[in-house]
Amino acid sequence: PGTNQRLLEYVSKGGTLLVQYNRNFVWDELKPAPYPATIGNSAPRITDENSPVKFLRPADALLSRPNKITQADFKGWVQERGLYFWSQFDRRYTPLLAMRDPGENDLNGGLVYTRFGKGTYIYAGLAFFRQLPEGVPGAYRLFVNLLSASRPPKRRR
Repeated sequence: PGTNQRLLEYVSKGGTLLVQYNRNFVWDELKPAPYPATIGNSAPRITDENSPVKFLRPADALLSRPNKITQADFKGWVQERGLYFWSQFDRRYTPLLAMRDPGENDLNGGLVYTRFGKGTYIYAGLAFFRQLPEGVPGAYRLFVNLLSASRPPKRRR
C-alpha cells in the first residue's frame, strides 16, 4: 500500500504512470488504480494479433500526440494484441480502443486512462512486452505517446 500511494502521489503532482498488464488475481486484490477497476476471473484478452482495432476517441491526445496513431500502427503485431484487459472500470476512466477476437464481443479495457490530480494514470493491457522486442514500429509510436501523456503540447512559433 505504501508504494502504491507514493506512485499515485507522483501522478497527482503531474507525473505520468503507465501501468502495463497485471494478472487478475494480483490486480483485483491490490486495487492499485486511483478509481475502481477490475480485470475479473475471465482474464479478458485478444489472442488474434490481426484483430480489428476501433478508435473510440481518435482525436484524444494519447492517440494523436506526438504521433498520430492509425490502423497502420497495428499492422505487424506478433502473437496477440493484449491480455488482462480491464473488464469493469469507473466512469472517470477513458477507454481509447476497442478490439475483439473473431466471434467475440468488443473489449474496451485494453488501453484506459484518467487524469488524476495534475497527472495521468494509464492502464495498458496491450502486449507491449511482445511488440517492443520485435521492433514493431506502431507499438513504439503508441508507447511514446503514452509516456508523453502529461507533457504539454509544443507551442508553435
